Amino acid sequence: MVKKRQGGIRDLEFAAPAGIPHAVEVMSLHDLRSRTDRALLGSPQRPTFHHLLTLDRGTLHHTVDFTRHELTPGSWLWVRPGQVQQWGDLGDVDGMLILVEPTFLDATHTGPARYDFSAEDRRRLTVSAGHLAGVFADPGSLPLDVRQAVLRQLLVVLVTQLTHLGSPHTEAVPETVFVRFRDTLERDFTRSHRLDDYARTLGYSTRTLSRATQAAAGVNGKEFIDRRIVLEAKRLLAHSDHTAAQIATRLGFTSATNFTKYFHVRTGHTPIAFRSTLKGR
Repeated sequence: MVKKRQGGIRDLEFAAPAGIPHAVEVMSLHDLRSRTDRALLGSPQRPTFHHLLTLDRGTLHHTVDFTRHELTPGSWLWVRPGQVQQWGDLGDVDGMLILVEPTFLDATHTGPARYDFSAEDRRRLTVSAGHLAGVFADPGSLPLDVRQAVLRQLLVVLVTQLTHLGSPHTEAVPETVFVRFRDTLERDFTRSHRLDDYARTLGYSTRTLSRATQAAAGVNGKEFIDRRIVLEAKRLLAHSDHTAAQIATRLGFTSATNFTKYFHVRTGHTPIAFRSTLKGR
């Protein structure tokens, strides 16, 4: 299902093809290109599910929250639920796209959006992805519940390899505290901008939240909140015609003036200047 929301960003909800259970879908980029409207692919979209993407042929430019990624054969891109993406031209590329609902994938898996690998690591990932695609493409080979369990395990193997091989020198963070904070922030950032509020809601001290966030995301708790609010402000400024006052209201500010000051302090630009810069590209 595709829903277009006010603001010019399309919200995409997971919709598996007929006869295929919800949770995960594996397709080629050729299939994506042939069955999806080009205007939809090129427009800003905010999926509610994970995208795992790798190329076999060609070069693809794929933008995720203002970062333009150039993908080549063997590289992988992970777009997480809630991120705003725009597809580049799929005309000369092929590869694999894995769509996964959040409940089917362990949310504590973290890592960079883009991954590049050595030739040997690429081979390992190709084998793992091939196993996943093979089970998905043969729905009658196993009972439904067994097939879903196998797909889940194969997906865990693939994602674990991605996060380990793609960032071998980073420490995996146990992130019970951080994940709870991140998920609550995602739900409430338009209503609360204060670290104290999240600490009280979750039952932690502000120091505990900041330490967990510093370990997992490299910034303290307040900075993590500010970055999430600024990101949403940038999305609305880039992809909608909302006024600063309208955006201020959507993001929980008491006035356009307060929003403008907040945005300027954290970006070096006023909201109008930021929007003008994007339009001038």
